[in-house]
Amino acid sequence: MTDDASSSETPQTRLARKLNLLLDLYEAEGSEALTYPEINRHMSQRGTPLSRSRWAYMRSGDSSLANDPVLLRNLAEFFGVDRDYLLDDAGEIPKLVDAQLELLRTLRESRVRNFAARQLQGISPDTLMRLRQVIDERTRAEGVNDAESNQP
Repeated sequence: MTDDASSSETPQTRLARKLNLLLDLYEAEGSEALTYPEINRHMSQRGTPLSRSRWAYMRSGDSSLANDPVLLRNLAEFFGVDRDYLLDDAGEIPKLVDAQLELLRTLRESRVRNFAARQLQGISPDTLMRLRQVIDERTRAEGVNDAESNQP
Protein backbone atom coordinates (compact mmCIF):
# COMPACT_ATOMS: atom_id res chain seq x y z
CA MET A 1 0.00 0.00 0.00
CA THR A 2 1.28 3.46 -0.80
CA ASP A 3 1.46 6.28 1.69
CA ASP A 4 -1.06 8.23 -0.39
CA ALA A 5 -3.63 5.44 -0.13
CA SER A 6 -3.19 5.04 3.62
CA SER A 7 -3.33 8.81 4.22
CA SER A 8 -6.60 9.18 2.28
CA GLU A 9 -8.30 6.46 4.33
CA THR A 10 -10.20 7.34 7.46
CA PRO A 11 -9.33 5.37 10.61
CA GLN A 12 -12.72 3.63 10.27
CA THR A 13 -11.94 2.62 6.68
CA ARG A 14 -8.48 1.34 7.66
CA LEU A 15 -9.98 -0.75 10.45
CA ALA A 16 -12.65 -2.11 8.08
CA ARG A 17 -9.99 -2.96 5.47
CA LYS A 18 -7.95 -4.84 8.07
CA LEU A 19 -10.98 -6.71 9.42
CA ASN A 20 -12.15 -7.73 5.96
CA LEU A 21 -8.64 -8.87 5.05
CA LEU A 22 -8.54 -11.00 8.19
CA LEU A 23 -11.95 -12.45 7.33
CA ASP A 24 -10.77 -13.32 3.81
CA LEU A 25 -7.67 -15.00 5.18
CA TYR A 26 -9.64 -16.90 7.80
CA GLU A 27 -12.05 -18.21 5.20
CA ALA A 28 -9.23 -19.10 2.80
CA GLU A 29 -7.57 -21.23 5.45
CA GLY A 30 -10.78 -22.97 6.55
CA SER A 31 -13.42 -24.89 4.75
CA GLU A 32 -16.40 -22.74 5.75
CA ALA A 33 -17.20 -19.07 6.02
CA LEU A 34 -16.81 -17.49 9.41
CA THR A 35 -20.13 -16.65 11.06
CA TYR A 36 -21.03 -13.83 13.41
CA PRO A 37 -22.02 -16.25 16.22
CA GLU A 38 -18.49 -17.71 16.19
CA ILE A 39 -16.95 -14.27 16.59
CA ASN A 40 -19.51 -13.22 19.18
CA ARG A 41 -18.89 -16.37 21.23
CA HIS A 42 -15.15 -15.74 21.29
CA MET A 43 -15.61 -12.09 22.20
CA SER A 44 -18.17 -12.84 24.92
CA GLN A 45 -15.85 -15.44 26.47
CA ARG A 46 -13.21 -12.73 26.79
CA GLY A 47 -15.56 -10.18 28.34
CA THR A 48 -15.97 -8.01 25.23
CA PRO A 49 -19.33 -8.93 23.69
CA LEU A 50 -19.82 -7.61 20.19
CA SER A 51 -23.29 -6.84 18.87
CA ARG A 52 -24.16 -7.86 15.33
CA SER A 53 -24.79 -4.25 14.32
CA ARG A 54 -21.47 -3.02 15.74
CA TRP A 55 -19.66 -5.83 13.93
CA ALA A 56 -21.38 -4.81 10.68
CA TYR A 57 -20.43 -1.15 11.19
CA MET A 58 -16.84 -2.06 11.97
CA ARG A 59 -16.60 -4.16 8.80
CA SER A 60 -18.15 -1.47 6.61
CA GLY A 61 -16.27 1.50 8.12
CA ASP A 62 -19.54 3.47 8.15
CA SER A 63 -19.75 4.43 11.80
CA SER A 64 -17.72 5.91 14.59
CA LEU A 65 -14.33 4.35 15.15
CA ALA A 66 -14.24 1.31 17.38
CA ASN A 67 -11.41 2.30 19.66
CA ASP A 68 -11.83 -0.01 22.64
CA PRO A 69 -8.32 -1.50 22.90
CA VAL A 70 -9.50 -4.65 24.71
CA LEU A 71 -12.13 -5.34 22.03
CA LEU A 72 -9.65 -4.82 19.18
CA ARG A 73 -6.97 -6.93 20.86
CA ASN A 74 -9.47 -9.75 21.41
CA LEU A 75 -10.48 -9.60 17.76
CA ALA A 76 -6.81 -9.72 16.71
CA GLU A 77 -6.29 -12.70 19.01
CA PHE A 78 -9.27 -14.46 17.42
CA PHE A 79 -7.69 -14.09 13.98
CA GLY A 80 -4.24 -15.08 15.21
CA VAL A 81 -2.40 -11.86 14.41
CA ASP A 82 -0.38 -9.53 16.62
CA ARG A 83 -2.63 -8.22 19.41
CA ASP A 84 -1.90 -4.61 18.41
CA TYR A 85 -2.52 -5.08 14.66
CA LEU A 86 -6.03 -3.59 14.75
CA LEU A 87 -4.91 -0.78 17.08
CA ASP A 88 -2.02 0.27 14.85
CA ASP A 89 -3.28 3.14 12.75
CA ALA A 90 -0.25 3.13 10.46
CA GLY A 91 -1.94 0.72 8.06
CA GLU A 92 1.05 -1.63 7.99
CA ILE A 93 0.33 -5.25 7.16
CA PRO A 94 2.33 -7.64 9.35
CA LYS A 95 4.59 -10.13 7.57
CA LEU A 96 2.35 -13.05 8.56
CA VAL A 97 -0.74 -11.38 7.12
CA ASP A 98 1.21 -10.38 4.01
CA ALA A 99 2.31 -13.99 3.50
CA GLN A 100 -1.23 -15.21 4.09
CA LEU A 101 -2.53 -12.67 1.59
CA GLU A 102 -0.17 -14.09 -1.03
CA LEU A 103 -1.46 -17.56 -0.18
CA LEU A 104 -5.03 -16.28 -0.61
CA ARG A 105 -4.22 -14.96 -4.08
CA THR A 106 -2.72 -18.31 -5.03
CA LEU A 107 -5.74 -20.19 -3.70
CA ARG A 108 -8.14 -17.96 -5.62
CA GLU A 109 -6.18 -18.46 -8.84
CA SER A 110 -6.22 -22.21 -8.24
CA ARG A 111 -9.99 -22.18 -7.65
CA VAL A 112 -10.53 -20.29 -10.89
CA ARG A 113 -8.38 -22.79 -12.80
CA ASN A 114 -10.16 -25.75 -11.21
CA PHE A 115 -13.57 -24.25 -11.96
CA ALA A 116 -12.58 -23.58 -15.55
CA ALA A 117 -11.25 -27.11 -15.95
CA ARG A 118 -14.55 -28.58 -14.74
CA GLN A 119 -16.60 -26.30 -16.97
CA LEU A 120 -14.44 -26.86 -20.03
CA GLN A 121 -14.60 -30.65 -20.14
CA GLY A 122 -14.79 -31.90 -23.67
CA ILE A 123 -12.65 -29.11 -25.13
CA SER A 124 -9.52 -30.18 -26.96
CA PRO A 125 -6.24 -30.25 -25.02
CA ASP A 126 -4.73 -27.69 -27.40
CA THR A 127 -7.54 -25.23 -26.71
CA LEU A 128 -7.20 -25.77 -22.97
CA MET A 129 -3.46 -25.10 -23.16
CA ARG A 130 -4.06 -21.89 -25.08
CA LEU A 131 -6.62 -20.78 -22.49
CA ARG A 132 -4.19 -21.52 -19.68
CA GLN A 133 -1.48 -19.51 -21.43
CA VAL A 134 -3.83 -16.54 -21.75
CA ILE A 135 -4.73 -16.74 -18.05
CA ASP A 136 -1.06 -17.05 -17.06
CA GLU A 137 -0.08 -14.11 -19.27
CA ARG A 138 -2.86 -12.01 -17.76
CA THR A 139 -1.76 -12.95 -14.25
CA ARG A 140 1.85 -12.01 -15.02
CA ALA A 141 0.77 -8.72 -16.60
CA GLU A 142 -1.31 -7.84 -13.55
CA GLY A 143 1.65 -8.67 -11.32
CA VAL A 144 3.87 -6.31 -13.31
CA ASN A 145 1.22 -3.57 -13.18
CA ASP A 146 0.83 -4.03 -9.40
CA ALA A 147 4.60 -3.86 -8.92
CA GLU A 148 4.86 -0.70 -11.04
CA SER A 149 2.02 1.02 -9.18
CA ASN A 150 3.70 0.31 -5.80
CA GLN A 151 6.97 1.99 -6.79
CA PRO A 152 7.58 5.48 -5.34
